[in-house]
Amino acid sequence: MAETAERAFPAADAPPPSRRTTFRDVFADGEFRAIWLAEFASIAGDQFARVALTVIVYQRTGSPLLTALTYAMTYLPWLVGGLFLSDLADRFPRRDVMITADLTRLVLVGVMAVPGMPLWGLVVLLFAVATLNAPFQGARSALRATIMPDDRYTLGLAVSQVTREVGVVGGFVAGGVIVSVLHTRTALLIDAGTFAVSALLLSVAGRSRPAVGRRRQSRLAEMMAGLRLVFTTGRLRSLMLLGWLGAFYTVPEALAVPYAARLHHGSLAAGLIFAAGPLGSAVGMVVFTRLVRPADRLRWMGPMAVAACLILVTCLARPGLLGLLAIVAGSGLLASYQIAANAAFVLAAPDDRRGQAYAIANGGMNLGQGVLYVLAGVVASATTPAIAVAGSGLIGAALAWWLAVDWRRQPPLTAERSAG
Repeated sequence: MAETAERAFPAADAPPPSRRTTFRDVFADGEFRAIWLAEFASIAGDQFARVALTVIVYQRTGSPLLTALTYAMTYLPWLVGGLFLSDLADRFPRRDVMITADLTRLVLVGVMAVPGMPLWGLVVLLFAVATLNAPFQGARSALRATIMPDDRYTLGLAVSQVTREVGVVGGFVAGGVIVSVLHTRTALLIDAGTFAVSALLLSVAGRSRPAVGRRRQSRLAEMMAGLRLVFTTGRLRSLMLLGWLGAFYTVPEALAVPYAARLHHGSLAAGLIFAAGPLGSAVGMVVFTRLVRPADRLRWMGPMAVAACLILVTCLARPGLLGLLAIVAGSGLLASYQIAANAAFVLAAPDDRRGQAYAIANGGMNLGQGVLYVLAGVVASATTPAIAVAGSGLIGAALAWWLAVDWRRQPPLTAERSAG
């Protein structure tokens, strides 16, 4: 299997140290192309499912709180997956972890599409599907760093993130159309099919590698070791917390359906609100990685994080749909600082815990998003979606400023690596 994959997707040599890394160098690596295509295959389908489920809940209940809670259910399971399943990304071969997670999620989403499935059943199955995101994404991130352990990782991550954001944009917009024209069941079946495509691509084109070989401990000991790594290593902790700010500037996504209804629009407008932030982020990542030198990216993180949150305060001016889309897209554009934080975090983590460290960090971010989305739903129910979004942006900006100051006090990354 590995030999066949290498013939179909031959790996590229690293670029000479004297030459600046380019996106062409990234796509020259066959295994990266396979992971990239597998990722792209499932992203849009996931957004179909999110739009479908939030529309179902809002149509049945008319409650912004329950709608936000349903959307949050795609993030809260990271608490379980990030803490208790994240070590699977390092304990077993990473490609095998990804394929197993894909096949399991295919079955679960297929069951969600069964006619007559009660709302509580959809929520339970959604929780199980989202829980498997932690080991899958942890394994994928660590595998990318293994394939491209130099500056190609940052550009490869940018390609992956831009692909994700474009897939999210297309998925949310198309999801709104599919749900409006066809049926929510169709969106779920498409999502299930994308997991099958992802598993097939990884099986055919991904190289089979052994596990990193870390000595097995109890599940509790593994969890505690990973938590100590990300919370007691100063630079890793700062990078992780900067990443967690995403919970604040993505609140418009959780309130997209009730916000659109407040503006007297339907599910298509909700899909556009869902998509505005990811679209801005996709553009921002391309600009950020192409125009800002690698040495300068980390210095831009703090100011961009503050601005990404602060711009949402302008929702208090009660803009119409076009104005809201511009605000959310602008926030996403500034949120492209995440590419620098993500790359620095993964490359700084030790290889034998890289997948676990990423899953824990991502799990904390998703948990924070889930909790904040529920709180935003409470505020939106008591006031308006605009007030909830603006309040989230203001609090996020204050925290971003504090984290930016803390980041500047951290020692150089090379010193921390030496200490590790």
